[in-house]
Amino acid sequence: QVQLVESGGGSVQTGGSLRLSCVVSGSIFSISNMRWYRQAPEKQREFVALIASDGSTNYADSVKGRFTISRDNAKMTMYLQMTSLKPEDTAVYYCNALRFSREYWGQGTQVTVSS
Repeated sequence: QVQLVESGGGSVQTGGSLRLSCVVSGSIFSISNMRWYRQAPEKQREFVALIASDGSTNYADSVKGRFTISRDNAKMTMYLQMTSLKPEDTAVYYCNALRFSREYWGQGTQVTVSS
């Protein structure tokens, strides 16, 4: 089993910044890709960013150039640095880990961006 716990959400104004963290515990051996997703009210959950075990990254077009995903394997933590935040970034953000073709999810952290 893998447990994921997000933190760092909050309320900011347009143009502000936040850094989300996702602490990983449990059977962390062989965790490969890790991702951030988000879900806005009355919308489907959508992909935000991915970081592979080799450190390569990929981003949704909507956040490219504003968000940065990273991971600290020693601290077993994944991060999402969010800058130039917009009201449309308002959502619950979830971290996701893939281990042996099984996905694990955190409980989510709320990000609210006001105009």
